[in-house]
Amino acid sequence: MGSFAQRLKKFFGIQNVVSESLFEELTDLLVEGDFGAAGAYKTVDALRTLCKKEKITEAEGVRKGLAKLLEELLLEPGQGTAISLDIPETLQVILLLGVNGVGKTTTAAKLADRYRSQHKRPILAAADTFRAAAIDQLKIHGERLGVRVVAHKHGGDPAAVIYDAIEAARSGGGDLIIADTAGRMHTKSALVEELKKIDRVVESKAEGARYVKWLVLDATTGRNALVQAVTFHQAVDLDGVIVTKYDSSAKGGVVFSLAEELKLPVIFICTGEKYPDIHPFDPRRYALEFVGLA
Repeated sequence: MGSFAQRLKKFFGIQNVVSESLFEELTDLLVEGDFGAAGAYKTVDALRTLCKKEKITEAEGVRKGLAKLLEELLLEPGQGTAISLDIPETLQVILLLGVNGVGKTTTAAKLADRYRSQHKRPILAAADTFRAAAIDQLKIHGERLGVRVVAHKHGGDPAAVIYDAIEAARSGGGDLIIADTAGRMHTKSALVEELKKIDRVVESKAEGARYVKWLVLDATTGRNALVQAVTFHQAVDLDGVIVTKYDSSAKGGVVFSLAEELKLPVIFICTGEKYPDIHPFDPRRYALEFVGLA
């Protein structure tokens, strides 16, 4: 997102006065930053109103006003983590969803490492049974982290894997299940039906547990990330989003669309491949970085 933030910073740096042309050019810039046309127009309209109300006459004031509005937009869906660190006897289940290539398996390992360091006892469930490599990769992560991995053979039933992981946890093997799922099947309808089946299994087998469904999105995919979110949100009611590859060429504007259009909070941001490279989402910092103020 850095290069786009630099563009916004440069844009505000060459503006001398607050004018209609400033707002029009800013709208175009936001659209280019993967903000979405409707969201860009709505945000700039709100910015016009704010500038008029607060009598803002300098471009730097407009930029700060924009950061304020964007932060409020990100705060609207709430934090949405729903994972408790202080109730060890309560089973908790995280279902990770997303298309292939976004980094779900690595994200599962990062979450296991993070929560293990916070005195949880995670179990990794290799429910992406459509890719043998995903199962093997999760097993390797489990060995490195000293975390139990529940896995079946390649081509097995993903719901059965999660069922067994819940059984293992109920038997005293852990208090947090992090399930990796498949991201690509032959048709969209097959994917949706598979996810619905997994969802039903967790709902019935883990009754009374804290259960969250987090979508993993690649920050570099731009507006396509919103399309992915809509598909998965329709299949299973999502609770939040984890954004990966935030450190590369992402423009970052799609995060605001997720908040405004789908009311989905971002839970974590991933900035690299190492286990510690996952950070709780900070709406204020993200808004400031987006406009080049941080």
